[in-house]
Amino acid sequence: MKKFAFDLDGTVTKVETLPILARELGICAQMKFLTELTLEGKIPFEKSFRLRYEVLKKIPSKRIAEIMDAVELDEEIFNFIRDNKNNCAVVTGNLDCWIYPIAEKLGCEFFSSTSTLNKDGVPILTEILRKDFAIAQLKKTCEKVIAIGESFNDVPMFEAADISIAYGGVHRRVDAAFFVADYVVNDSQTLCRLLEELRIKD
Repeated sequence: MKKFAFDLDGTVTKVETLPILARELGICAQMKFLTELTLEGKIPFEKSFRLRYEVLKKIPSKRIAEIMDAVELDEEIFNFIRDNKNNCAVVTGNLDCWIYPIAEKLGCEFFSSTSTLNKDGVPILTEILRKDFAIAQLKKTCEKVIAIGESFNDVPMFEAADISIAYGGVHRRVDAAFFVADYVVNDSQTLCRLLEELRIKD
């Protein structure tokens, strides 16, 4: 059996979600800039995510859920995952309690950074996901893992997977990811055709 491991932000979603959340605090531009530096590998993902978490945790959980529920998903990728949900997983550094509306829509396995809620209902970050660790977990349940992503923090996932696909449908080229990928695809229709070919290939 094969499993497809998708990055979330900028792959399954058509936008980066954290800058959208930051709009609630009036700091969308600053969050977007920090996110772009992270995607390009200029700031380590773990350090960047901790910084972004400390800012965004101020937004009420109910409002975060409303915003995330409205995030636009790529229709082609969404349909592929829904049609093959038992063979798909999302691997994201984003926080579990922030992305659950998207997880519910997709209905597939999710690996993410984790949190617990304090007595006031504020999420406390407990662990930041290592994407290569998630791929190792998936390999315990299948013969081959095919990873799809687009940024610097997807490189460990690409290196751990059996096949890696760099997807440039949303973000500009990030060379570190593209250089280690087995395939490079720049639109979701072509990506899903490739995924279907790999799904049925021996």
